[in-house]
Amino acid sequence: MFVKLVMALAVLLATTMVQVSGADTSFIFNHGFQSANLTMDGISIITPNGLLQLNNETGRQMGHAFYSNPVVFTNTSSFSTTFVFAIRPLYSTLGSPGMAFVISPKYAFPDAQPYQYFGLFNKTNLGDPKNHVLAVELDAIQNMDVGDIDGNHVGIDINGLNSTKAASAGYHVNRFQYQNLSLSSGLPMQVWVDYDGGKKQISVTLAPINVNKPEIPLLTLSKDLSQILTNPSYVGFSSSNGLLTAGSNYVLGWSFQINGEAQTLDASRLPKLPRLEGKKQSMILPIGLPLLSLFLIVLTSLSIAYYIYRKRKFSEVVEEWEQDYGPHRFKYKDLYIATKGFRERELLGSGGFGRVYKGTVPGSNVEIAVKKVSHESRQGMREFIAEIVSIGRLRHRNLVSLLGYCRRKGELLLVYDFMPNGSLDKYLHNQPRVTLNWMQRFKIIKGIASGLCYLHEEWEQVVVHRDIKASNVLLDSEFNGRLGDFGLARLYDHGSDPATTHVVGTLGYLAPENTRTGKATTKSDVFAFGAFLLEVACGKRPIERGREEFILVDWVYGLWKRGEINEARDPNLGAEYKAEEVELVLKLGLMCSNSKAEYRPSMRRVVQYLNMEVPLPVLPLPLSSPSGFGFTYGSQQDFADIQMSLGSSSMDGYFSRTSIPESILSEGR
Repeated sequence: MFVKLVMALAVLLATTMVQVSGADTSFIFNHGFQSANLTMDGISIITPNGLLQLNNETGRQMGHAFYSNPVVFTNTSSFSTTFVFAIRPLYSTLGSPGMAFVISPKYAFPDAQPYQYFGLFNKTNLGDPKNHVLAVELDAIQNMDVGDIDGNHVGIDINGLNSTKAASAGYHVNRFQYQNLSLSSGLPMQVWVDYDGGKKQISVTLAPINVNKPEIPLLTLSKDLSQILTNPSYVGFSSSNGLLTAGSNYVLGWSFQINGEAQTLDASRLPKLPRLEGKKQSMILPIGLPLLSLFLIVLTSLSIAYYIYRKRKFSEVVEEWEQDYGPHRFKYKDLYIATKGFRERELLGSGGFGRVYKGTVPGSNVEIAVKKVSHESRQGMREFIAEIVSIGRLRHRNLVSLLGYCRRKGELLLVYDFMPNGSLDKYLHNQPRVTLNWMQRFKIIKGIASGLCYLHEEWEQVVVHRDIKASNVLLDSEFNGRLGDFGLARLYDHGSDPATTHVVGTLGYLAPENTRTGKATTKSDVFAFGAFLLEVACGKRPIERGREEFILVDWVYGLWKRGEINEARDPNLGAEYKAEEVELVLKLGLMCSNSKAEYRPSMRRVVQYLNMEVPLPVLPLPLSSPSGFGFTYGSQQDFADIQMSLGSSSMDGYFSRTSIPESILSEGR
């Protein structure tokens, strides 16, 4: 018994060895990671049978696993590492961001983001030479933002994710034969990463687990890593998921060596991966086939009928040009399952642009909102889809993320992040059961202003929203305001929407010039935002029809003229509000609602006003009361000062009564 115990300990020591001696560090994990000296965070775990599982099928999560002891790299240090991995995406058609072998000065990345940032970087530090990070990425999805060559590649990354060198996954069988590999096949593969400190050259080799290390590497890069890596550094792995581009990534074994060749992994000793579902089905078929043949004649007609029914039920419109959009295209069947067949119980709401359903992504707890929009006409559809995919790259905390789309027959389905607290309008109108206090409303107003500023001035293209209103502002779990439905109005460029007007937009939010020209601009967005400001502060719609038509901007203007503008505030606010903030919002609403587009401020200036970085100009006394859907300050000649103050971000002049001719002031009195 004692002899057996000693032998078992010897085997364990032989398969899991760690050596630290001066500048040489080596370790090998060849029989599972149960006793591995690893520092882990995020969703990474050690499975019961010893696999290192970096992530699971939970969307937008990260996992890290690093060797706990730092490794010393000198100017002449070489290193060698090899590991066996497997990538199993949640949906094979969508792929997976995969995983990366990493050398970094730290093993924790609290500021990192998932999906395209691999759990290592974020938007602000991508490519920063201060990162001192070397990564070998195994990526099963193409991300154009970081210049990925395709959706199945290996890359050498330095301080960011724009690979210094990359190649499609595969291996050289010999000098004359090359074999492609699919990283997302779910099958185990082996990677060798070798750096020669003398030659200043790094190479990466990939092969199936049952193939010896190929003589010709997949990638070779001449680079002096002593200029990149810090001393000491940590070695390990990182992985992250997108919303649907998720999956389970595994490391089965790992060997590392400083100043020498990493020890060879014995594939027979590695822990086993979970069985693929497809293999389970293939075991059943040989057994069930004889039984199925007995019922074949009877079932053939039923099978054909059912196939036709299913094909029609889940049929989609897919044209050749849509193949370029990859992950942005959702399968109708997945959305049908997510929304439980688009049943009425999952209906969140409906409006001029369609009906919106709540859904849960199959195989996860990720909640989405699916909007069904009618598109009987194919005119401009290609351009519109291209715009949707482009808008899907917008990223701002006050915009509802557009995840992708699906086309089916006469419908366009748009997939968004789900906002649990619904739209803002239900907290403002029709005697709401839950009201928002002023602090919450002011926070929402500033958030939407920031989101619009991003659309108008901060993204790579100018995006005009065209339908800003309270019902298009959605609230997340913390009641942060997020603007939705941007870009949807373009669908109706060639026709009218009966739920709104003949011009795209909503009555009460349309700038006067829209009705004349039919063209939307950033200034028409500012006009709609002015109506939105008054709506949120007053708790009233821009236009309410009753015995007499009520126009909100006229009413607020009248109170301002009498010096009682704060009386316009929503009575549901109670006494807990800041009078100066309410007054700021109401006056800014009037300023944005100017019927002259050139007198309206830009959204950047609006954000500055709301953050009180720039004082709000003193509104001049106008010549006459408002008319139409905007109020008129006076003639263009009378208000050159207004144009000067609002037209240029570099001019911070005030409006004052002294800037207006005395003759005009006397008329106003």
